Amino acid sequence: MDRIEKLNNFLAQTPNDCFLNHALALEYIKLGNEEEAKKCFEKNLLNDANYLATYYHLGKLLERNQQEKEAMKLYEQGMVVAKKAGDMHSYSELQSAFEEIAY
Repeated sequence: MDRIEKLNNFLAQTPNDCFLNHALALEYIKLGNEEEAKKCFEKNLLNDANYLATYYHLGKLLERNQQEKEAMKLYEQGMVVAKKAGDMHSYSELQSAFEEIAY
């Protein structure tokens, strides 16, 4: 059984598990299936807007697809969430990603 199949089996039990959805998205990225990855990341944002890893990875996916404005907006949203959570490491990563596009 491959990783995607395993993750989908776990998600059948807990479909809104952000960690599993995130892991599935990363597996799709490895296979070059960014559309499915994007769906997983977007599902995470709907299920738990505080799941910080989503902001960075979805932003990078958007950047790769020449959607810089959308990526910047996402990074900004993530910085707000990170700051509220007191997660300055994530805040810094999101800020750096934002600045790479902005300047």
